[in-house]
Amino acid sequence: MTKELSNKVINIKPSGIRKFFDLVCERKDVISLGVGEPDFDTPWHIRDEGIYALEQGRTFYTSNTGLKDLKKEISNYLIRTQKIEYDPNKEIIVTVGGSEAIDIALRSLLNDGDEVIIPQPSYVSYEPCTILANAKPKIINLKSENNFRLQPEELLNAITPKTKVLILPYPNNPTGAIMEKQDLEAIAKIIIQKDIYVMSDEIYSELSYKEKHCSIVSIEGMKDRTILINGFSKSYAMTGWRLGYACAPSEIIKQMTKIHQFAIMCAPTTSQYAAIEALKNGDEDIALMRQSYNQRRRFLLNAFKEMNLSCFEPFGAFYVFPCIKEFKMTSEEFAAKFLEEENVAAIPGNAFGESGEGYLRISYAYSLDKLKEAMKRLKHFVDKLREES
Repeated sequence: MTKELSNKVINIKPSGIRKFFDLVCERKDVISLGVGEPDFDTPWHIRDEGIYALEQGRTFYTSNTGLKDLKKEISNYLIRTQKIEYDPNKEIIVTVGGSEAIDIALRSLLNDGDEVIIPQPSYVSYEPCTILANAKPKIINLKSENNFRLQPEELLNAITPKTKVLILPYPNNPTGAIMEKQDLEAIAKIIIQKDIYVMSDEIYSELSYKEKHCSIVSIEGMKDRTILINGFSKSYAMTGWRLGYACAPSEIIKQMTKIHQFAIMCAPTTSQYAAIEALKNGDEDIALMRQSYNQRRRFLLNAFKEMNLSCFEPFGAFYVFPCIKEFKMTSEEFAAKFLEEENVAAIPGNAFGESGEGYLRISYAYSLDKLKEAMKRLKHFVDKLREES
């Protein structure tokens, strides 16, 4: 039957995360440190607004680009946090999660044969979405000695006459790396000089622990060549509500809306009403969650130090990316053996690109009790490996 199917789709590799979780699902009582999902419930005042919307019968389609009031609040949020203003009527679209925004942004920008620069390790959807848009991924393998930050010379070396888009995945999943303002300014000069677009995925923007997140959109000359992707899943613990958004120049949003209206129609109505409340009154919720994540982050880094496991300090998202190269196993072999012997699940680093080989992604979106038990088991595991070597 494969001759009747799309070769392009057949040749895309399944998600390395899902592949590993198939193994996890077959086991009982696993401590899972693999899911990139907050362990907090959606704050009650946000849930209440969703419930109220249902009680009021607000169960109909919204406009294709989203509720006007929600787009106004998104605009207000970006003015408040980045001092950048977007026209709610022309420059914002509400999507089904950040993932849909990534997909339709790339499809709106790319022609056959265009190249998209993707720094890796990074989120698993960028590369397949590029391929599905008939473009060519151009991978930059980020280096741990640079704290997995994109370097200007790396970008310059990757750009060709066919380059159309740079994906900027910061704060980063899986490494937790960030780009500070001076890093972004150096990248912005090249982007403007080479006349390319940027798709800045800022879904973890509120989970920055060193300093307030800086968006590349806030740098002079970048708003007109940037598609900013964000959403509600990570910041407000709203993963299941499936709500994201994109901000971009009006002509790009117009093309994204075409794809969105034919494929999706509109984002979930109940979720949109809840998101208005999140943006209006959710800053304190974010602060409390960020404080808790930061406590867990520091605990894990200290635990790695005590077991002599190398790990650079991440300042964003809710992941750590310890190095396991000393054990002379692939990331998949290490993760599978760790699961088999200690009943703890973490994600092999190569699920996020070849440069993730030799690393393990551990999410700290879990309680301290679970993290403490998991680190106890990890110490037992690595001590045993070292004894055997």
